[in-house]
Amino acid sequence: MWSARGGGIRSVTAPAQPCCGVTWAQVTWFKADTMVKLIHTLADHSDDVNYCAFSSSCLATCSLDKTVRLYSLNNFTELPYSPLKGHTYAVHCCCFSPSGHILASCSTDGTTMLWNTHNGQTQAVLKQPRGSPVRVCRFSPDSAYLVSGAADGSIVLWNVQSLKLYRSGSVKDGSLMACAFSPNGNLFVTGSSCGDLTIWDDKMRCLYNEKGHDLGVTCCDFSSQAVSDGEQGSRYFRMASCGQDNQIKLWLISLADVLGCELKYECTLNGHSAPVLACAFSSDGQMLVSGSVDKSIIIHDTKTGSILHTLTQHTRYVTTCAFAPNIPLLATGSMDKTVNIWQFDPKQHCAGSGLEDEPKMSIENWSEEEVSVWLCAQGLKDLVGIFKMNNIDGKELLSLTKHSLTNDLKIESLGLRSKVFRKIEELRIKVDSVSLGIPDEFLCPITRELMKEPVIAADGYSYEKEAMENWISTKRRSSPMTNLPLQSLILTPNRTLKMAINRWLDTQQKYNETT
Repeated sequence: MWSARGGGIRSVTAPAQPCCGVTWAQVTWFKADTMVKLIHTLADHSDDVNYCAFSSSCLATCSLDKTVRLYSLNNFTELPYSPLKGHTYAVHCCCFSPSGHILASCSTDGTTMLWNTHNGQTQAVLKQPRGSPVRVCRFSPDSAYLVSGAADGSIVLWNVQSLKLYRSGSVKDGSLMACAFSPNGNLFVTGSSCGDLTIWDDKMRCLYNEKGHDLGVTCCDFSSQAVSDGEQGSRYFRMASCGQDNQIKLWLISLADVLGCELKYECTLNGHSAPVLACAFSSDGQMLVSGSVDKSIIIHDTKTGSILHTLTQHTRYVTTCAFAPNIPLLATGSMDKTVNIWQFDPKQHCAGSGLEDEPKMSIENWSEEEVSVWLCAQGLKDLVGIFKMNNIDGKELLSLTKHSLTNDLKIESLGLRSKVFRKIEELRIKVDSVSLGIPDEFLCPITRELMKEPVIAADGYSYEKEAMENWISTKRRSSPMTNLPLQSLILTPNRTLKMAINRWLDTQQKYNETT
């Protein structure tokens, strides 16, 4: 069996047929540079990168060098309080709470640390019973609990509010290597070095156990999107697991009462020629990315099982990969000490690939292509040619005026000019909000703008009233944050948050008057 610190790799068998009825003749291989482009490489760690994770505004990475580093998604600069130092040995895993306000990291030193993502301060140090090295940690979708799994097979469910041990248990054999919560938080799955996949409920009762990978499980992840069984119309969670057997397997878990639940094998995704160390679903569940000892990253179509992209820029084993939530970005980490940031080709946005949102990078740094993506997202696709002809990039876009739209770009329609200018004004507001350093909790998760009339939805998150009403009016009855169905469409004014925003605005105004 392969070891992270060296050792041999077992002989590789020829890959079997892909899943979901796809033959190898049907698998489409795309050149990476025509579909996905490398836009940034982070090389701050001094040893192997073990894990990376996204929040809505940050990227976190951790390493054998004992540190955790955080980067802004605006321009991939390291945050002022990074790196986070506190672990005394290698950091194996890190993850954000769903709100992004807390970062958890776990280490060989037998602890799981909680960090405040606003200032980098340590909030808690949770010690694993018996002090065994902690390999994996995960927050529940509602942030109520945190799971930590260790090398001795122990699993601890921590109460995040009280920071106390809530439940504990252990797997039958092997070390805990992987963990993932279901989207509704009613259960979670663990994977062990002996190859077992175990389903637990939120009271730490073992519901089901199955041998998933003969040579050991390395990672697992849930899709946020439920799927249907075409034969019986039943609803399932889809889960992916990968292992030392070079394979990625897709599983289905029933959405019905978890008592008596079981894993239903769906298919196997092949393509790697060595152990697969990491796998992760995109936020829409349509793609699955995997990283391997063969130094490659493969992006799979989860509906057909076909290979969409193969990326080979890392020079050593790929240990981690993660999609950004609702943003067309992918991060991959490696034993070559680097983290690569990939962006999906903007052309795919206009083509309806499921990535239609506008780019979320720093607007001033948008390329001409990214401006085209933004135009498509605003329903202004007919203007793409005019903007390209005039070489309008992000900086030029923000400087456009009504006069330049009329005389330079020759947009004759008054209504169209007004719409474009209004959209540009909205972009300027976003730029101003970033420069002002608005607290993230004051920004609407949908618009990423300062909220004026915050309301609380049934998912527990706060949104700008108009934005959430528009979201619901388009017949989207799911949460913008979790993609789970909203139990109610009632929106309750968040007066406490509104008062806090107003106090912050008053402080900003007084500050501006004195400077």
